[in-house]
Amino acid sequence: MALNKDRPHTRFHGRVEGTGQPCSHPACAEAGEFRAPPLEGPGDGEGPPRFRWFCLDHIRAFNAGYNYFDGMTADEIHQAQRPMAGWERETRAFARAGAGDQGPRWADFADPLDAIGARFRRAAATPDRADGKPLSGEDRRNLEVLGLAADADRAALRRRYSELVRRYHPDRNGGDRRHEAKLTRVIAAYQHLRRAPAFA
Repeated sequence: MALNKDRPHTRFHGRVEGTGQPCSHPACAEAGEFRAPPLEGPGDGEGPPRFRWFCLDHIRAFNAGYNYFDGMTADEIHQAQRPMAGWERETRAFARAGAGDQGPRWADFADPLDAIGARFRRAAATPDRADGKPLSGEDRRNLEVLGLAADADRAALRRRYSELVRRYHPDRNGGDRRHEAKLTRVIAAYQHLRRAPAFA
């Protein structure tokens, strides 16, 4: 995007326009659009933080003279500059059994796309299939319905589907409808697997 050279760039990092605050520098009539810490310090943490407001020229002057370590002793400066400063604070412990605020159990998660489980399976040392194609949890469940191994190919999928349809379809076993529920599961499993990336 080309810049419009006729119009100067008016945006600066940290500018807050329309604050209604005057510049905190004495005898400056410009609008205060840039925040700076108050003279009395950041406050006690009760309520929103207080700020001084400066115009662009005076915030530049403030920043040029600002010293974070001003008023600190040599020991305090050393403590603040240590690489591990702040890391010693105690972290909140996980809740124990029987205590309040317990984390959710694994069974509490709904994972219809198998995003959580698949991540852990991908980290396994041995792949599910020799061709390296991924299998979701739903793929595995449907392979179990069909009685196929994880490494089955598309031809094996078709053969097994045909075999099970002949076994369970009422037209193939003398009108016996006792296996209709199994047939429904077999058809659903095949329809899912034939579109799965592992059998593409």
